[in-house]
Amino acid sequence: IEGNRDMLARRLEREGYAVSEARNGREALNRIAQGDLDLVLLDILMPEVDGFEVLGQVKSTPAGRDLPVIMISSLDEIQSVVRCIEMGAEDYLPKPFDPVLLRARVGACLEKKRLRDHELDYLRQVEAVTSAASAVEHGAFDPVTLDEVAKRQDSLGDLARVFQKMGREVQAREERLKMQLVQLQVEIDESRKKQQVAEVTESEYFQQLKRRANELRRRSGKS
Repeated sequence: IEGNRDMLARRLEREGYAVSEARNGREALNRIAQGDLDLVLLDILMPEVDGFEVLGQVKSTPAGRDLPVIMISSLDEIQSVVRCIEMGAEDYLPKPFDPVLLRARVGACLEKKRLRDHELDYLRQVEAVTSAASAVEHGAFDPVTLDEVAKRQDSLGDLARVFQKMGREVQAREERLKMQLVQLQVEIDESRKKQQVAEVTESEYFQQLKRRANELRRRSGKS
C-alpha cells in the first residue's frame, strides 16, 4: 500500500498538483478535517480505519458532502466500488494505475468541483444582494457589504453597484437631514431665548426697574 501511495503521489506531482499523504484511515480523517483540500483519493483497504468508514464520516459532514472523493481499488473489488459510489464517492481508479485514466479522472473531478465552488460563490453573492435590498427597504443598508459583489463584471455586479449608489445617496441625504435638524434646533433655541428675553424686558417689573435706573442716572447727572 505504501508503494502504491508513493507512486500515485509522484505521478500527481508530475502533473502539477500539490499532494498531501496519509498513511492510514485515521490520518486521512485528521487531514481532511483540516480543510483546504480540493480532492481526496481514498483507498478502500487502509490500516486502522478502512475506506468505507472514512468515506462515511466525510460525507456525513456539511463540508465533506461537496468534497469530491475518488476511490482506489483493485479490479476484483467492483462491488465495493459500487457501494462507495452509493455512499457519495465521485469516481474510482483501479489498481494498477493507468496514467491516462488517472489524469482524466482527477482533472474531471477538479473541474467539477471548481464549477460547483463557482456556483456556490455566485449563490452566496446573490444572497448578499437580496439581503442588501431588504436592508435598503428598512433603512439599515451599509454599502460596504456589497464591495465584493460589486467587483463582478456581470449583471449581478451591476446590480450591486446600483444598490451601493442608492445606499450612499440615502446616507448622504440622511446626513443632510441631520444637519438641517441640528440647525433648526439651534434656531428654535435662539428663538426661545429671544422670546424669553422679550417676555422679561416687556414685563411691568422690568419697566419699573428701567424707570428707576433712568431716574438714578438723571439724579447722578445733576449732582
